[in-house]
Amino acid sequence: YKRQHILVKNEQEAKSVLERIKRGEKFANLAKEVSLCPSGKRGGDLGTFSRGKMVKEFENAAFALRKGEMSPIVKTRFGCHVIKRLE
Repeated sequence: YKRQHILVKNEQEAKSVLERIKRGEKFANLAKEVSLCPSGKRGGDLGTFSRGKMVKEFENAAFALRKGEMSPIVKTRFGCHVIKRLE
């Protein structure tokens, strides 16, 4: 399944991202604006990936999502992520 994500430095920034999404900002636009991951330039689009390709915390959250669902904050060694399943 396709997923997109936003990577920020800490939990406070991730909470801000979630609040902005709740207020109606588009996930892809936020990814382009604030994500630290190179995928941010593509609106956070990670394309499709299989198990074993991402760090465990990220992978567990990404594969637990239903279509259109967004994750709570996921902490990894890279920072804090918000993940969305697209299809």
